Parts: sequence; structure tokens; C-alpha cells
Amino acid sequence: MALIKSISGFRGTIGGQCGDNLTPIDLVGFVSAFAQFIKEKTGKKKISILIGRDARISGEMVSHLVTGTLMAMGVDVYDTGLSTTPTTELAVVDNNADGGIILTASHNPVQWNALKFLAGNGEFISKKDGERVLELAAKNEFSYAEAKELGKYVEVKDAVAKHIEKVLALPLVDAKAIKEANFKVAFDAVNSTGGFVLRQLLEALGVKEVYGLNEEPTGLFAHNPEPLPENIEDICKLVEEKQCHVGFVVDPDVDRLALVTELGNPFVEEYTLVSVADYVLEHTPGNTVSNLSSSRALRDITEKKYNLSYAAAAVGEVNVIEKMKETNAIIGGEGNGGVIYPECHYGRDALVGVALFLTMLAKRNMTCTDIKNTLPQYVIAKKRMELTPEIDVDMVLREMAKKYENNDVCTIDGVKINFENEWVHLRKSNTEPIIRIYAESDSETKAEHVANTIIEDIIQIIRGNL
Repeated sequence: MALIKSISGFRGTIGGQCGDNLTPIDLVGFVSAFAQFIKEKTGKKKISILIGRDARISGEMVSHLVTGTLMAMGVDVYDTGLSTTPTTELAVVDNNADGGIILTASHNPVQWNALKFLAGNGEFISKKDGERVLELAAKNEFSYAEAKELGKYVEVKDAVAKHIEKVLALPLVDAKAIKEANFKVAFDAVNSTGGFVLRQLLEALGVKEVYGLNEEPTGLFAHNPEPLPENIEDICKLVEEKQCHVGFVVDPDVDRLALVTELGNPFVEEYTLVSVADYVLEHTPGNTVSNLSSSRALRDITEKKYNLSYAAAAVGEVNVIEKMKETNAIIGGEGNGGVIYPECHYGRDALVGVALFLTMLAKRNMTCTDIKNTLPQYVIAKKRMELTPEIDVDMVLREMAKKYENNDVCTIDGVKINFENEWVHLRKSNTEPIIRIYAESDSETKAEHVANTIIEDIIQIIRGNL
């Protein structure tokens, strides 16, 4: 059981003891702190906060607690009900709310839930603001409203429809071309809100043959909800069996998107952003951004194919968006299947990814496999080293940067070492004595070799400092 407090919100396992898990007492305290922060930030006595949730089985209970606490703080609550993370982000702005809370633990298993906090612009709160929420939560000193000043509750029933309207209105989304392509499409919604949202989107795009897998939003995830190749075997079989043109896989809150080719093979999450960015850059030249742990393929197509500028950000959606604004990037995201397209909004959005990819598929008249083969080919090896608590992880990272100082080394987020044809990124966990090691090369064998070499280096550093 666990409780993790971070600048973007709070997540944990349901049940257990207060302070060690995401219990009702913890939820009330964290929500009260966020409401107090929004009042402080806006300078308004009366505020409104919009909420939305995925379909996990604890969602209804958490939603009742969040709603009641906000109303007790004198906050008007706008509730989108079963929704998605990007839908909730857009709805904050559409309803002129002062902030938002997304009730989702994203790709975490069913026993987890979380509170993710949004500012009034529908984007995740900044690091500075997150630190202030943590400070208020730690103080646990809240002033609740008297009976006549309690907040009101309002249902928001059109949030998904408005989200889909915005996606269809994007200049690079061509519903007519998609309809004329007569696509067969399958999707896996892992028993969360992607089931009804993706079906509505695909129907609005004119896709007539749609095969849904794990479509009912029961919250009882049929498989590990993280859309990695090892977790999506059923959708791969379905695509092949039904002879679909493409398969889409989303996580429970529908901000991550993985693809399946017409042959029933994983397109690989890393290439969701790369392929969509290739289409966007083809029609609207501009800068791109991804995080330091994402594939070099985005940099390659940006700089080598289109002669444009690419920048890397620290891991985390907030950091990517900050870098995108700084560099005026027209598209960005993360290698976990997160596409951020500011033309719609600053947030990872699987619906945007689906619509842009289908448009590209229709206009290029190519198969998914053909599209994948046009992109730079890389493979990422992902490792982790569990260290004993007495080992100074920061010292290890400093020594690794020093060891490879003659290479291109970046230390804005752990240590990233760029070699001529490959790279390795080392990051420490914020909650455990663990170093995560991501290495990329042009083959699985080479990527594994780079990662294992770095692990040996770390072992030597540890032995030398014991």
C-alpha cells in the first residue's frame, strides 16, 4: 500500500491507514488544501472547481468525497462525471472554472486512485503552485463554509461532445477523407471511459466498422492498464482477425495512445508521437519537444527531414508543456504515447492522436506498417536498479556525469548521455532508492548492451564509494 505526494497531485492505494494510503481522511485534507490554494491564487472568496473521473471502481466513492469537501469549502462544483483527462482539461476552460481536479490514477492498477490538479487554464498546476498545495496540506488548517455559504453542485453533461467537436474542428483533421477511406478500426478501452468516448469519436469521424474490446466502463481492468506491447495481445489478435486497418489502445483516463498495425503488431508507444508529429510537420512547419526519455526519432524527423528545431524537456507533462511554450513548439509530448497538440489544447490527448493519425492514414493511402517504416528506426531498452537505502543515489548520478563528461551530457533531469548513434538516460525515483535506466539504439541488442554497460559502471561506482 502506498501514498505518493507530488507537485501535480496525490495518488495512492485505496484503503488502509491514514497517511499511508489514499483514505477518506487524506482525500478530504488534500482537496481542502487545493480549494484553499485556488482561493488564495485567485483572490476570490467564491470559486468554482470542475471535476471529472475515469471508471475505476473507487471513482464513485472518491468523487462523493471530493464533491462534498469542495462544497464544504464553499466551492461551486461542476461535475463532468465519467470523463477523460483531456476532456476535463478542456471543460475547465469551457465552464470558466477557477480550477479542476481529475480523479484518476492513469495507468496504475485498479487498487490505485489519485487527485490531479488543474489551474483555471485547464493545464496542470506549476511546480511552484504544487509546492504551495503540499504546504497547505501539511498544515491541515482549513476554514469551512457556514450553512448558507456552502457551494452548489452542477452536472456538466456535454463535456465529451464538446471535446469531440473541438477535435473535428482541427484544420489537420479531415473527417471526409477518413469516411471515404472506409476504415475498419478496433480499440481497447481497458474497461474505462475510453469505451464510450472513442466510439463516439470514431462515429463522428465517419468510421463505420468499429470493433470495441473491453469497452464497458466497469473499472475492472481486463489487463494491466498501461498500454505496453506485453499488455495488448488481445487487441493485436482482434485487429488481425477482423482485418482492421488499425487498432487503438488507451489507458484508463485516455491521455495515452498506443497503436496496432494492420498486421496485428504493436506500433510501439514511442512512435505514436513521432508518426503524428511527422504528419503535422508535413503540413505546418514548426518546432517540436519531447522529454529526455523519449525516442530520438522525433528529433531526427524534425531536424533532418524538415530542417526545423527540436528541444528536450525534463520528464513530466508540465515540463514538456513549459518547454513547448518557451520554444513555440507546434507539437510535442512524451514517448509513453502522449500527444500534446496546442492547436487543440496544452495537454496529452488520445482523441487528438486518433483523429490526426486516421487523417494521415487516409491521405497518404499507406498501411500502418508502411508509415512506421518511413520513420527513423530505434529501439529502447528500459531497466531499473534497486539500491540499498544507504547508497547516495545523487552521488552515483554525479559520478556518472563526471565519467562521461567528454560526451554530450545533460543533467536537467538525472543524467542523459548522448552518444553518436545512441543515448542513455538515468533518473532516480522520488519515492524509492531506484535508478531507472533507459537506453536507445538502432537495434534491441545494441540498446541492451548500452544499458548493461551503464549498469556495470554504476556497480563500480558504488563499490568504489562503500
